Amino acid sequence: MTIDFLRQLGFFAVLCLAQAFVFNRIHLFGCATPLIYIYMIMKLERNYPKWGALLWSFALGLTVDVLSNTPGVAAASLTLIGAIQPYFMELFVQRDAADNLSPSFKSLGYGKFCFFASTLTLLYCTVFFTLETFSFFDLMQWIAQIIGSTLISLVIILTIESVRTK
Repeated sequence: MTIDFLRQLGFFAVLCLAQAFVFNRIHLFGCATPLIYIYMIMKLERNYPKWGALLWSFALGLTVDVLSNTPGVAAASLTLIGAIQPYFMELFVQRDAADNLSPSFKSLGYGKFCFFASTLTLLYCTVFFTLETFSFFDLMQWIAQIIGSTLISLVIILTIESVRTK
């Protein structure tokens, strides 16, 4: 086993436990719940195999589903993010950049990383809450959950990223 795999496995465990025991208990204004585990999929390297990204995404989503009692919602949403992340990252990375480039403030720049993270987080929250609600009966509550959870998740993700880069 390589050190990178063990480091990623540790990051997986920390994010799952933090989500299950800390962040699932936070519901700001009854609609904003931080969903920080998407950060692991955002940080996958440029040359990471697509099958590996899908496997990590599904495993992370399934683990969060088991710990959070959301049957398949996180697994489906995170697998979609894992499938589009490599293609979406190519929009932000220069063609002649290193193959093992990991998205961060240093590699992409502050503005590009913020846009990259906010777009993936918004897409994830939209799919997650659409699958969870599975109805457009209360449209304003659905929109409030998406926007609130995206904003609080993004603030926490950008805070973690700024601490990790220093």
